[in-house]
Amino acid sequence: MRIVTRSDFDGVVCAVLLFEALEKDHDLNPVIFWTEPGEVQAGTADIKEGDILANLPWHKDCALWFDHHISNKPEQAFEGAFDVAPSAAGVIYKYYKHQGKLDNRFDDLVENADMIDSADLNMDQVMAPEKYPWVILSMTLKNRNYEDIPYWNHLVSLLRTQSVDNILKDPEVAFRRQTAIDENTNFIHHLKDHTKIHGKVSVTDFSAFEVVPVGNRFLIYSLFPETVSSMKIRYKDKEKTKVLLSVGRSIFNQGCRVNIGELLSRYGGGGHAGAGGCTLDANGSAGKIQEILDIMKANQPLSAK
Repeated sequence: MRIVTRSDFDGVVCAVLLFEALEKDHDLNPVIFWTEPGEVQAGTADIKEGDILANLPWHKDCALWFDHHISNKPEQAFEGAFDVAPSAAGVIYKYYKHQGKLDNRFDDLVENADMIDSADLNMDQVMAPEKYPWVILSMTLKNRNYEDIPYWNHLVSLLRTQSVDNILKDPEVAFRRQTAIDENTNFIHHLKDHTKIHGKVSVTDFSAFEVVPVGNRFLIYSLFPETVSSMKIRYKDKEKTKVLLSVGRSIFNQGCRVNIGELLSRYGGGGHAGAGGCTLDANGSAGKIQEILDIMKANQPLSAK
């Protein structure tokens, strides 16, 4: 049996909950297969019959599916649960608590997964995440071409048995915690240097970087509080054949009216109403990025399509 999920904090918590529920029920030893939504959508993810998918688009071969992204709202019948909720972990927790297979032991973990994945953060949590254990822990997770798989698995194991305070004392976690703090400091400078404001949309272009700067994705809204949404552009591969585009609503200036997940689903991506991403062929990407920017600048609800 395989648990298939992604490597953000919500995906890691999904894996924790599924391990707990499935082991008790079936006396099995699940393994985790890590993948990304774009790979499932493109058909390149190695999804096998009987897999349990969480925090990812539905796949015809999965036995169970759990998700909460508006762009993935199901049209087909499936086993599992879907809800437009703060996190996929919360959808799983509700599903298995109703069946009596999970108890209240993970209430705090799921509450924080809800908060982090829905970006229900205040200014201090964004500017000084090191003061908030769950927030800084979530920032130790990064997708770097799957080289971090051992860490993702390690964190799943820790979250099943340890308190957050004990987890942050783990040597590997402590190292990554400090790395995240240092990266956030540098990220502020990169954002200031490579961001332009278009109306009420901030556009950060990291396409000139061989190694793309990383850091707290919500810092952009603290640095440019007049904006209601953001776009970030960078290359996916060293050959520069694919462009990654991330779009989000400001979590502080609540003026964005565009359903971003729905918008980006029209370009092969998806996400929530408030945030999403897509992968574009580099050839022709400039025109599509401009189309998306124009829609974000107009800031009107999407028409039916």
